[in-house]
Parts: sequence; structure tokens; C-alpha cells
Amino acid sequence: SFFPGPWFDMYLKAREPVVLNFNAFMSFNPDPKPEYNDQLTRATNMTVSAVRFMKTFRAGYLEPEVFHLNPEKSDTELFKKIIRFVPSSVSWFGAYMVNAYPLDMSQYFRLFNSTRVPKPEKDELYTDEKAKHLLVLRNGNFYVFDVIDRDGNMVKPSEIQAHLKYILSDNSPAPAFPLGYLSSENRDTWASLRKNLLDNGNAEALQKVDSAVFCLSLDDFSIKDFVHLSHTMLHGDGANRWYDKSFNLIIAKDGTAGINFEHSWGDGVAVLRFQNEVFKDSTKSPAISPQSQPASVDSSKAVEKLDFKLNDALKAGITKAKEKFDATVESLSVNMIQFQEGGKDLLKQKKVSPDAVAQLAFQMAFLRQYNQTVATYESCSTAAFKHGRTETIRPASVHTKKCSEAFVKELSKHSTEELQKLIVECSKYHGRLTKEAAMGQGFDRHLFSLRYLALSKGLALPDFYQDQAYARLNHNIISTSTLVSPAVQLGGFGPVVSDGFGLGYQVHDDWIGCNVSSYPTRNGPEFLQCIHKSLEDIFNVLKGKKIGS
Repeated sequence: SFFPGPWFDMYLKAREPVVLNFNAFMSFNPDPKPEYNDQLTRATNMTVSAVRFMKTFRAGYLEPEVFHLNPEKSDTELFKKIIRFVPSSVSWFGAYMVNAYPLDMSQYFRLFNSTRVPKPEKDELYTDEKAKHLLVLRNGNFYVFDVIDRDGNMVKPSEIQAHLKYILSDNSPAPAFPLGYLSSENRDTWASLRKNLLDNGNAEALQKVDSAVFCLSLDDFSIKDFVHLSHTMLHGDGANRWYDKSFNLIIAKDGTAGINFEHSWGDGVAVLRFQNEVFKDSTKSPAISPQSQPASVDSSKAVEKLDFKLNDALKAGITKAKEKFDATVESLSVNMIQFQEGGKDLLKQKKVSPDAVAQLAFQMAFLRQYNQTVATYESCSTAAFKHGRTETIRPASVHTKKCSEAFVKELSKHSTEELQKLIVECSKYHGRLTKEAAMGQGFDRHLFSLRYLALSKGLALPDFYQDQAYARLNHNIISTSTLVSPAVQLGGFGPVVSDGFGLGYQVHDDWIGCNVSSYPTRNGPEFLQCIHKSLEDIFNVLKGKKIGS
């Protein structure tokens, strides 16, 4: 197949439910014009912008993703104009001359018309670029209508608006057995239930779900606060999501929007690019305004409500899936803090890496709370390589341990200058790790590949892989990921192990945000308090202040 197998296999062979274990979310900032945050207006504008993005991408006009090592030289209109007209076979050379590296965009085609299909032992990724319809979920009901006409053009925004208005005003009751829960099940369980669905006369309806351009989930409630936002975008109620779709665009009653994406087909970079473009386009050139009148079309003919035929085994399967889903979600807590005493600006002025400081604070916090250092994971994109996915940065090091112990256990023994030196040491080392990871020089994927080769050749697994240290290294108690974007308010994901923390964070110019998820074996709020204290201490030391324990 077109893609490097092993990494896809790792995701597709995993049998745990995708929701909370793999799917992540990123929520959009509100539209700066308040009246455009009306649910119908925003759903229409974002859908139109998403289809515009898809058409631009498929026509080959999407500007390439470029990593600029020297932005003032290469991130310019002139460079973009030139690079656009250079044939792709040599364009890398032009980019190389100015230290700008085009990134791999091979994942993008799976953004649309795509689904992860449950199969016994190993799922499949399915894409049907010919399908023209959108899938809309509301109140657990499934609707489809075309957003592309037979000539391949986008359906008029006023018609899309009319169809969405029709769906929002449909007062059909919620189904007694909402199908959405099945996509939250263990993959083998779901695979056998899916076979039952197909055998029970639902092939056509499922085909419409799988091939839809994307899934738009319209929720009937407003968002109360950031914690409620995280729960809604990370898992929601289970009935109004289809977690197998490459992404669900979720829009709440108050127009709060976010994306929940399935992780096997692609990484945060592709989804983030899509979100940035959709946000920019829907806010700067919205297709409709709150005053726009929907087209006078007969939506009852254009919109099809999918009907699923369920036998007793399927009903029992849905009931059980709901029970499991509710119990898991019940045990998940999400908490957050905003550290307001500084951010990127101050750290750069003090010549330390903002990301290194955030990661150091996490190490310090965990040591303060649990008195130990544990396996920590930070993801890093390797899209500078063809078909690159990710590499792991390992933020827990001898340097962070030494620095954390100085701050947490032996503060009185160190002068402020010594503490500053320890922070700088951590920053340098973290910078080196980050560069190595981005350039494919990390060790995690290398070891992963060697292990994969041994297994695929039927060799005995080397002792190294059976060592306790290897198992412990891959039991990532602190799993972290960061993003900062003008389009995104917040991002997050579930813990990757039952006794872990899922930590999404953003270092802004003058503040730092952290969003942590955990199960009952770990105390999230306390971890965040310890992170806050660690950041406070680090910032004070960098400012030359003496700190107390």
C-alpha cells in the first residue's frame, strides 16, 4: 500500500475504543463577530469553508506546508509566489537555499470522505473521494445531504443553510438505540456488531456514513465553561458522534465549535492546518451572514434521514456499548489552569526555550506530588520527511531530574544563580532533543521499527525488548502535546495509560495554559497546582528573585 505500514498497523491493530484512547480534540476560538456565533450561521459558514478547503486541496492549489528555520527570509509573499511556480521535483532546492523545508502532506487526502472501519484484529482505512454528501448528526439521528453537485461544484451556501435549518428544526425524538455508541466500543466487539448491521440490511446506510465528506455534529446545548468544553469535544454524549470518521466538526447550541479527530490516518499537523484555514476563511470571508435568508428549496426532499434496522442482538450491543461508554466517561476528569504571570515573551528575553520550561515544570510538579520521575512523552512532527508521522521527545532527563530535585528538595542549598544555570542546562538539552526528534534522530521510532522487523521476520524478540526498563519507558504516565494557533482555543486528549495524565498545553506570549485529563488513580487538580507552583518558581528564579519552598 501507499503508506509505510508499521505505524499505521500499530494504530489499526489496537483493539481499545478510539474514543478517549486515541481520538484527540481541538476547539476553535469563537468568531470575533459575536452575532456570527449563532449555531446555524456558524455551522453553515464552517461547512462551506471546509468544502472550499477540500476543493482547493484536490485541485492542487493548497499552499504547501513549510517549516521555516529562518522565517524573515523565507516566510514572505515573494518566496510563496516563486515556490508556487517551481515544479515540485526541484522546488525543494529553492526551499533548501533559504532554509525552509516543505513538509509532507500525504495525510491530507484522508481528511475527507474517510472512515476507520472496524475489522477483526486490524481495522481498515476507507476513503471514497467520489461521494458528494455531508453526514449530519443531531440528537442521535443521522442525516445526509449533498454539498457537491453533479458537476463537482459546491452546493450554494444558502441551500446548505436551508438544509441545516431543516435538520435543526426537525423534532424527531432521539432514537431509543443510538447507533453512535457502537463507534465507541472495543474494536473487535464493534467489528462483529458491524457485520450484524450489514447482514441486517443496513449496508446502504452504513456506506453513506463511511463515505460522507465529513461528520457535522450539532449539539442541542450551550457550553458552560472550559471543562465542559473539553468533555464535549473529547467525548460528548456518545450518541451524537461517529468517532470512526476522520473528523467530527462539532458545533454546540451557542456556536462553540471544535474538532474531534480519529488518529490512525493522520496527526495534529494536518488537522491544525485544516482548522486554521477553516477558521480564517469562515471569519474573514463568511459565506452567509446572520441576516441571510436560506434558499427556498424543499429540504425534505434533499435531506435524507438514515434509518437503521436493528435486531435484538444489535439493540443489546448498543445498550452495552452505552453502559461501558457512560462508565468510562464518568471516571474521566478534566481540569485546567491558566498561569498568568508570564509566557513566551519573558522566556525568550531570558534566552530559554518556552517549551523546555513548560516540560521542566511538569517534571518538577510530578516530583513534588508523587516524589518520583516517570516516563514522559512529547510528540514531535517528522513531516519534514516523506510520509513522516511523529517522533517522541523524551522530556524527562538527568538534567530535569537534577533541576527538579534542587527546586523541590534542596532549595536552601542553592543560590538563585545556580538555579538559573540548572534551568539553562535543561533548556539547552531539551532544544537538542527537539531538533533530533524533528530530524528523525530520536530513538523511539527506531526501536519500534527494529521490534517490528524482528516480529515480521519471525525472529525471537531480543532481550532488550523484554527488559522491564523498556516496558516502563513505554508506559507513558505523563503524555504531552502542545499547539498554539490563532484558530484554536484549547486542545486535549485522554491519558494513554490508566494511571496517567493526558496533558495538552499552550505557551502564549504572556500566559501558559494547561489542560489535564486523568482517571481516579491520579489527582489532576493537585498536579495542576504543582505545575502552577513550579512555573511560578521557575519564572521568579529567571527574574532573579529568591524563592521560598
